[in-house]
Amino acid sequence: MDNWKLMIGKGMLPGALASVASAAVLAARAKKDSGSVFGGVNAVSHWLWGDKAFRRDGASWKYTLVGYVIHHASGVFWASLLEQAAGKVLARRSPKSTLAASVTAAAVACFVDYQLTPKRLQPGFEERVSRGSLALVYAAFGLGLAAGALLNHRKRERAVT
Repeated sequence: MDNWKLMIGKGMLPGALASVASAAVLAARAKKDSGSVFGGVNAVSHWLWGDKAFRRDGASWKYTLVGYVIHHASGVFWASLLEQAAGKVLARRSPKSTLAASVTAAAVACFVDYQLTPKRLQPGFEERVSRGSLALVYAAFGLGLAAGALLNHRKRERAVT
């Protein structure tokens, strides 16, 4: 149990930054691609609300908040896996290595989301944005992971010294 707590704890900051960065890009791209700044995040809530979520344009507690909470939890999940799988690379505090590991994690997340995950549990925002926009969302996710990991390990180093 302590391992899980530590792993999730390490993933909190990178996951939050990845979630916020990718949600911001998702909002901008959903506005451009489908006319609704909230459409992409609302679509994520299809996990609970079904296909109606794909058509929801306005902000609401039911669709927008639930969609963002799912998206954020996914960010923490992937960041925790990144910290676990690439912890030694991230501990070097090299921006290049951290960025490479983080972008790889984002690519793996995209592959898992769209190739291995059943349609019902896929992110859903692909219903509201183009493939090019989807790539930008995952790129922002990778950059957020990298920024969070760099801050995470810088903060840890200070705490140790």
